[in-house]
Amino acid sequence: MIRTLTFTTLFPNGVQPIHGVFVATRLAHLLATGKVETRVVAPVPWFPSRQPRFGTYARLASIPAREERAGVPIHHPRYPVIPKVGMSLAPLLLYWGARPTVASLLRQGFDFDVIDAHYFYPDGVAAVMLGKHFGKPVVITARGTDVNHIPEYAIPRRWIRWAAREAAGLVAVAQALKDFLVALDVPSARIRVLRNGVDLDAFRPGDRVALRRKHGLEGPVVLSAGHLIPRKGHDIAIAALSLLPGVSLVIAGDGPERAALERQARDLGLASRVRFLGQILPAALAEIYAAADILVLASSHEGWPNVLLEAMACGTPVVASRVDGSPEVVTEAAAGLLVDERSGPAFAAAIARLFAAPPEREATRAYAERFSWEATTEGQLALFAQIVAATANGAGAAKIAEQVSSATANARSRAP
Repeated sequence: MIRTLTFTTLFPNGVQPIHGVFVATRLAHLLATGKVETRVVAPVPWFPSRQPRFGTYARLASIPAREERAGVPIHHPRYPVIPKVGMSLAPLLLYWGARPTVASLLRQGFDFDVIDAHYFYPDGVAAVMLGKHFGKPVVITARGTDVNHIPEYAIPRRWIRWAAREAAGLVAVAQALKDFLVALDVPSARIRVLRNGVDLDAFRPGDRVALRRKHGLEGPVVLSAGHLIPRKGHDIAIAALSLLPGVSLVIAGDGPERAALERQARDLGLASRVRFLGQILPAALAEIYAAADILVLASSHEGWPNVLLEAMACGTPVVASRVDGSPEVVTEAAAGLLVDERSGPAFAAAIARLFAAPPEREATRAYAERFSWEATTEGQLALFAQIVAATANGAGAAKIAEQVSSATANARSRAP
């Protein structure tokens, strides 16, 4: 049995049930093998008051210090977030906030073998600091903006390079993210690509007539799903709608851009054709996927965009911007279309094209079925086992990284 300490600020909690759900999903498939035991340390920003007038910050203060998910203990130590200067200090603040909790777990007898960290900055950097303090090897998974955007800033870039050098193992959820790490002078042989899968039971086609009636959807319907932030491109989806008469747009998600997006829809005379659902749970989102005709993802950056596979698993084709990991998800006509230009007219043209000649929904579902979690889970188990074996043989951090790199290269040479 391999014992891991899962370390990430991206993990669901009682107040934010879909926050980092992709990390929890990958972990659930790993634990289902029965070969791994874990404790989750998912730090949350500290805030002193639960007064409702403080909005989001008050909600963070309401997150319990400890909870469980599917029988897995989850700890939520607090760490300070400092405006403006906080980005450069974030790894240290996260490390200091989490260290007492990790020490407590060790005292209680959970002597873990490896720290499994998700998201490179600040989480992965802080995890390496914890690994050095407690004498434990660290694996870091790169997931998106942590390597395709944050390294644009000088201090975080230096931290990321340091953590990559010191980690025992490195994982990227898409080849595009591996390429970003290589551009930061991380040796290619050290990085394994273990892409996310999709839960084919949770996301599946349904009775479209009944689902459309249930959710009040009529006529051609396009869905845009994700956090309401500029990077996700919901404004482009709204702009595209102005060129698509008779089409409705449903936006699933919440975030700081909601008021601006609602204003944009009103200004373009589209308020009656744009519907904001707010944050919805995965089960309800699966129904919306299945009821919609097309999913649109107009992001400027993506790691491995889970929403694309979730929609496809429900039989719904996609129109996505050709950025980062998206071309690795959309490779055939059954999946949908990629758009080279992030603009309303370009997306409107692609949406119209897909409406004119949509793939069979059965074919879209069959395409998604290729993306199970099995290969990713096997890759994780192999990586952890190599690190545990090297540690047991008394290898230091540099030697562990060397041995794991060699094993990664050998596995790649044997791949078909």
